[in-house]
Amino acid sequence: MNIDIATLFPEMLENYLSESVVGRARAKNIFTVTCHNIRDYTQDKHRRVDDTPYSERQGMLMQCEPIYNCYKSVTAGKAKPHVIYMSPQGKTLTQKRAKELSQLDSIFILCGHYEGVDSRVIDEIVDEEISVGDYVLTGGELPALVLVDCVVRMLEGTLSQADCYEDESHYNGLLEYPQYTRPEVWHDREVPKVLLSGNHAEIAKWRREEAVKATFVKRPELLESCPLTEKDLAIIHKLEEKEDKK
Repeated sequence: MNIDIATLFPEMLENYLSESVVGRARAKNIFTVTCHNIRDYTQDKHRRVDDTPYSERQGMLMQCEPIYNCYKSVTAGKAKPHVIYMSPQGKTLTQKRAKELSQLDSIFILCGHYEGVDSRVIDEIVDEEISVGDYVLTGGELPALVLVDCVVRMLEGTLSQADCYEDESHYNGLLEYPQYTRPEVWHDREVPKVLLSGNHAEIAKWRREEAVKATFVKRPELLESCPLTEKDLAIIHKLEEKEDKK
């Protein structure tokens, strides 16, 4: 997979993209990523990329031309990438969408700043707007890093085994089951005995039950769209009975 990021702050992104899981995957050429400074594509002698909006709204708006010039330069002679604008107006990023994006060959991510981006360039080049939550940040750089991290860790070879992410929260519609490590007892709290048993079938059963319980308690709305088994429904029914008795 190839990822291009158009931003006003490439150095901010590079630091993160060179570290930890993402950095190791990049070093192994599991994916390539290039951060492009939008200022390099302005024709203004002061490298200006913004101007006041045609409204009474305060602040500055990123102009079309530098962004468009960046996009055309980066994609020249190549197949069109899937273009994503990181925006609070976009659909909220989900694990399912990240998995779908990980199947693509090329992604171009646009990071807005100030009061956002002139809508005309969004209409011209953007295929999809993605949000990382119902809140507003200073720019699209942090959301872009969230998206890249989420997508890259599902590329083959990034993690040692697929179940490193397949068992995680949201991948199968449920939150992740509780996790434990050594020591076996900490502050009088013991690791569940089943995890020490070596019985893989019982451990798998426990994990599923705990995932259902965690989802019921923390994010019950996720259960509405999650494929549930008869055993899952029985667990939920018991939890609901306990709630009613409180």
